[in-house]
Amino acid sequence: MKEVKAFIKPKKVQIVVDSLRDAGFESVTLSKGEGTGAHRQKDASPSLDFHFTDSPIVKLELVCQNEEMDKAVQLICAKAKTPEPGDGIIYVSEIDDAYRIKTGKSIKRFDMK
Repeated sequence: MKEVKAFIKPKKVQIVVDSLRDAGFESVTLSKGEGTGAHRQKDASPSLDFHFTDSPIVKLELVCQNEEMDKAVQLICAKAKTPEPGDGIIYVSEIDDAYRIKTGKSIKRFDMK
């Protein structure tokens, strides 16, 4: 299984989440945050919590089967892209397993490595 973490611009969240849902990725987690990177956005402002200039970001997280990862990444790239620089970044990590709290059963479908 794979964990996909995408750091995207807030104005792109709705279209990305709607597109993921339409493609069968129903469970996503969203977190608001502040970020800094190689590109400084025009609307960057001093943070109240940190001592550097930052830009608002949203972290989108989802866990999917190995064979679904490319589809999720390509969809996020296509829907989160803007004409401006600094659209964000996606990280992909390996997940050994995941369990539903209600049943205690694994949601892993295959043991593909």
